[in-house]
Amino acid sequence: MVAVSLENITKTYENGKVRAVENVNLQVQEGELFGLIGADGAGKTTIFRILTTLLLADSGRATVRGFDVQKEYQAIRNRIGYMPGRFSLYQDLTVAENLHFFATLFGTTIQENYDLIRDIYEQIKPFASRRAGKLSGGMKQKLALCCALIHKPEVLFLDEPTTGVDSVSRREFWEMLQQLKQQGITILVSTPYMDEAVLCEKIALIQGGKIMSVDTPDQIINSYPTAMYAARADNIYQLLQDLRQMPQVASVFPFGEYLHITFAAAVAEPVPLLVGLAQAHGHTNFEIKAITPTIEDAFIALMQRQ
Repeated sequence: MVAVSLENITKTYENGKVRAVENVNLQVQEGELFGLIGADGAGKTTIFRILTTLLLADSGRATVRGFDVQKEYQAIRNRIGYMPGRFSLYQDLTVAENLHFFATLFGTTIQENYDLIRDIYEQIKPFASRRAGKLSGGMKQKLALCCALIHKPEVLFLDEPTTGVDSVSRREFWEMLQQLKQQGITILVSTPYMDEAVLCEKIALIQGGKIMSVDTPDQIINSYPTAMYAARADNIYQLLQDLRQMPQVASVFPFGEYLHITFAAAVAEPVPLLVGLAQAHGHTNFEIKAITPTIEDAFIALMQRQ
């Protein structure tokens, strides 16, 4: 069953001058952990606000659990949980007061939904009397998630939930999402972090308000069109400049301590070619190896293609 659907959704701002989302078509299946992956300004938050009935699209149709986001918004609001990218709880209220407030809004209690929120609730319970504004980034994140789950939503929308938190909290958060998925909740999460894409069952890569690709992370990586190599040398910046002058090189981008390189289809033996270049330009400690592309490589290739 389709839990979330967008059909030809378009949204503009400033009287049509800024196109935030353009002709987006997307489907998320019930019980799926779905990732919307893209940089800041790609259109992720606009899509989430449309789906959570906070924003009206200019054109197109969107549904959540079969309910139209414009005509049946009240039914949707009772069935979803939403965690905005910016911490939006009451910072002058304590942890316990925030939880009680959101439970009361939905006519429920922590005890009624304890089975669902138990693992998260027990982590923030020691800070029950602390004001939300005084929590660490990771604890704010857990409190916001707990409030979003307090009424047992059928669909959970998480807009860049791990932005600005440490790596340990990020890992713990994704572990919590995997546990929630096992309880049958459909989860849509947006993130600018490419390494989080592989933690989703299915992802959509978005840039400039347009969906570039929708598939499983493995399929997107496997569909990368050419072989890829990683190279490095002592003067990696100069190596980058030298490679960009080679007509046989199709693309070269820095990735950490390596450069990721692809070649034109006509190049039969790229390794000897690069070794010769490194020797000719006096590069020391030159290294090259064949590698498997990453989600980020696939994202860049799709951007170049479009």
